Amino acid sequence: MKARQIFWQKSRLQGRYVVELRIYEVGNPVQYPNGVKYSLVCIDLVTRRKVLMDNHHPKGPHTHLDGSEVPYVLSDVTTLLADFKRLVLEHLEVKL
Repeated sequence: MKARQIFWQKSRLQGRYVVELRIYEVGNPVQYPNGVKYSLVCIDLVTRRKVLMDNHHPKGPHTHLDGSEVPYVLSDVTTLLADFKRLVLEHLEVKL
């Protein structure tokens, strides 16, 4: 199965934050057990601080906060988006 985009949003907030959210439905359960591939990004263009969440192969689900990387447990897309928004608020102090 070819990847099918199920969600995409790109925006700029307050003239300094770039936000891009991409979620795809994929058919490879070995590389993507939840059936989705995603990349969620928020970058502060002034400070260069960032929050990124993705699950590229072979790393699987993980989160980047500036230069650090930590594993992430993906349950579903709704929770993923809520977790991303929470992390952006906590880390960059901007509400999406």
